[in-house]
Amino acid sequence: MKIAIPLAMGQLTAHFGHCQEFAFVNVADGAIKDTEKIVPPPHEPGVLPKWLADHGVTHVIAGGMGGRAQQLLNASNIEVVTGAPVEDPEVLVKAWLAKTLETGENACGHDENHICDH
Repeated sequence: MKIAIPLAMGQLTAHFGHCQEFAFVNVADGAIKDTEKIVPPPHEPGVLPKWLADHGVTHVIAGGMGGRAQQLLNASNIEVVTGAPVEDPEVLVKAWLAKTLETGENACGHDENHICDH
């Protein structure tokens, strides 16, 4: 399993499409094996879901994500978790694996007037 987490300054960022880099956390046998950080391609609608799928990502833990990005990720069999708190990627993955990750509202889904194209 490979879990992608959008980052800004080393921690989860609320806006999926505008992150500085992604942490790719590789998990095997219920434990973190390694983490790598990769700079994504420039943001354009639809680019990141394909890029993540091409990197073998199976799950995304995000703060906020627009509906189109969620649909594209789901179409690539990538499970999406939104509403995660700002935290280090390994902390988020450990909590998710332990089923103790507390999530709030999707930062891109709380206000119908707020436009998230990512």
